[in-house]
Formats: sequence, structure tokens, C-alpha cells
Amino acid sequence: MAEAARKTNRVRGERLEARITAAQKDLIERAAALQGRSVTDFVLASVQDAALRAIEEHQRFDLSIRDSEAFVQALASPPPINDRLRETVRRYREATGV
Repeated sequence: MAEAARKTNRVRGERLEARITAAQKDLIERAAALQGRSVTDFVLASVQDAALRAIEEHQRFDLSIRDSEAFVQALASPPPINDRLRETVRRYREATGV
């Protein structure tokens, strides 16, 4: 996935700057060299991979066994529709034009 992203981002118009320590810079330069990449390419690929992981983790819905059983039970046997739910649906439809 990172390889495809690198190919599509050949034209770069934005800048991203960061202040880092000398030790961090040495570490990043060493890692980039070990992979045969420029520091810029290494940093961009690493940051992009980290961003994608963060987004995926945020979007993933993790439940405990007890929570997932309660979720499935709620889907299988939903509570009856009450006046509060009817009113909520009515307001939603009114607000959205649905």
C-alpha cells in the first residue's frame, strides 16, 4: 500500500516541518540508509503508514465477548418502538427532508 501511495504522490505541493533532536535525526537517517531511501521518502512513507494505522484503529469496532453478545441480542430482539423513538424519527425526517 505504501508503494502505491509513493507513486501517486510524485507531485508534492505541501510542506511538513518538524523540530527533532540530533539523536532522532541520526536514527531516521540510519534507518533510511538501511532501506536505501532518502530521508524524505522514509519519513513520508513511515508517517503515512502510521496515519493509516491510526485511522484503521479508530474505525475498528472492538467489543468484549460480553459486549458483543449484548450487541447481537439487541439486534436479534430489539426493544419495542416507544413514543420517544417515534418523536426522534419524526424530528430527524423533518430536519433532513427524508
